[in-house]
Amino acid sequence: MEYKFSERVKNLKPSAIREIFKYAADPTVISLSAGNPSPETFPTKEIAEISAKLLANNPISALQYSFTEGYTPLRNRLKKYMKETHNIGRDLDELVITSGAQQVMDLSTKALCNEGDVIICESPSFIGSLNSFRSYNVRLHGVKMDSDGMNIEELERAIQAEPNARFIYTIPNFQNPTGITMSLEKRKAVYELAKKYSIMILEDNPYGDLRFEGEYIPPIKSFDEDGLVIYAGTFSKVLSPGMRVGYVIAPSPVVQKIIVCKQGSDVHTNIWSQIIADEFMGNYDFDAHLQMLRSVYREKAKFTMDLLDKHLMPKVTYNKIGGGLFIWCHLPEGTDMLDFCKQAVLRKVCVVPGNAFLINEAEHCQAFRINYSTPTNEQLEKGIVLLGELAKDIIK
Repeated sequence: MEYKFSERVKNLKPSAIREIFKYAADPTVISLSAGNPSPETFPTKEIAEISAKLLANNPISALQYSFTEGYTPLRNRLKKYMKETHNIGRDLDELVITSGAQQVMDLSTKALCNEGDVIICESPSFIGSLNSFRSYNVRLHGVKMDSDGMNIEELERAIQAEPNARFIYTIPNFQNPTGITMSLEKRKAVYELAKKYSIMILEDNPYGDLRFEGEYIPPIKSFDEDGLVIYAGTFSKVLSPGMRVGYVIAPSPVVQKIIVCKQGSDVHTNIWSQIIADEFMGNYDFDAHLQMLRSVYREKAKFTMDLLDKHLMPKVTYNKIGGGLFIWCHLPEGTDMLDFCKQAVLRKVCVVPGNAFLINEAEHCQAFRINYSTPTNEQLEKGIVLLGELAKDIIK
């Protein structure tokens, strides 16, 4: 049988990260390539309590079909919470629960883009979003990253050069993969460019609650008075990624199209998970839970960066982080990055080659990404020692 695939998907390639996971599945390999929250942060006891109570007292509400827009109590709670804590949500906005934040990227593209349209992205950027965009046969235009976010001059040139650009995609807090946080000045500048050129912004913020160092910076959506910003939030990094509960806050006309697209995609997000999230926010100390997460990640990140300082610096440098889950490491010019990553696998440690996150994977890249949240401290130490030994052997 000869299989014929759609034009939309026939040129898509498997995620490089998912391919590396195949190596990481080997129990003898130390995986610094994952992107998972630390298992010790999952509120398993509380989720078990809520689930038992729900299934004992009101099981049908968790087992029956529900509204595409999402569980009404959770939607109302999130609207109030996001307005009070982040100044997000205007009269022109609406909120819908999605199956993780990843679905926001998919549905936004489906609702706003035709084949051949352009999405302007940070480069490098999250491979999951990039592949979601590519699946709709749009063209990606990358904008380089400075130490405080997108290069604004290059962003404006990109907008001017791409009349079919439909939105700007950004991860402003502890960006995946670089760990970079966009400055307040640049957030305002991005918004002003979007306003000037009548282009939307898709603000993806999965890591904002994981700030353990430095001052809070308001989201771009917090100063959206013109209906320009689609905001993607999620419970994946603060409760559980397996629950698949995210949400989108966007201008009502955009949300209405997202709802129609979602109806044809999955009908509605898992209702049991939505009720869990609502009950946890309403009947447990959500702020204390976030503080616990930050404490865990503060300690693990410091432990990891101390190891990097000891075993990899100065041959391999890295971006210091104040939150999020990832550290972006830089090899010196003249070092073959892909070979370094392959040699690391042979020494039983996995990292993600940086070109996996580029708009064009053939572009030159000297970086690789490590994740510090998933491995144990013992695994982190062993893995980084192995990387240090590799660096000493091949970097002259």
